[in-house]
Amino acid sequence: MKIIVCVKSVPDTAAPIRVKPDSSTIDSEGLPFVMNPYDEFAVEEALRIRERHGQAEITAISVGGIRAKEVLRVALSMGVDGAIQVADPNFEDLDSLGIARVLAKVAGKLTFDLLLCGKQAVDVDSAQVGPGLAEILGLPQIGVVTKLEFDYSWRTLRAHRQVEGATEIVEASLPCVITTQKGLNEPRYPSLKGILAAKKKEIPEWNHSQLESVELSPSRVKTLALEDPPHRKPGRLLAGEVEDQVKELVRLLREEAKVI
Repeated sequence: MKIIVCVKSVPDTAAPIRVKPDSSTIDSEGLPFVMNPYDEFAVEEALRIRERHGQAEITAISVGGIRAKEVLRVALSMGVDGAIQVADPNFEDLDSLGIARVLAKVAGKLTFDLLLCGKQAVDVDSAQVGPGLAEILGLPQIGVVTKLEFDYSWRTLRAHRQVEGATEIVEASLPCVITTQKGLNEPRYPSLKGILAAKKKEIPEWNHSQLESVELSPSRVKTLALEDPPHRKPGRLLAGEVEDQVKELVRLLREEAKVI
């Protein structure tokens, strides 16, 4: 079995985010970047599939510059077999559709049985790259997956996915595209041996010419401005008897918050 995992470098969600004075984008100076958390679930699931299958080969792909290479090193240190960095000035500032087209071109040049992506990237939150990949490649797709099972032949899978108030179980034949959700697994930490080995591995760089006429159109999504969320007032504690607290709470909701 051959597995492709798409990964992305995103700002660390635990770090404070600052907007540039001109409101054009975030200030990335000194900001730590990490592998997209949902992509970590995809990498971990690929590794677990290989452990069960015994002969699976995993390739991680990322689009971007130095940060893309860094996140590919993380994937290699976790245990994936190989990585491809897609770096080209033509691929800068692409929207989700553009990224999906680039990744689809790369995947089309590789042999694979399963393509895994995180359900969304925590910086853009569009959740469009995985479904876009499936559409462009003409493959079945199952999104927001929290459990994966394979039949004895490893040619059919059964995926459990989240729906409102329930779990939906979907079967698909390989090859197919899966987007991963929190709860699918618990990603492992890279071992020291894995980190040292990842530093020595060569990561080939692909560019526009190697992908042969990938369709690139101007981004259909443009960010007009960014701004910090409005400052929230501190909470208030109500004193007195419960009945008095309820009356005061209703008054505050009606007169100050104006939500009822």
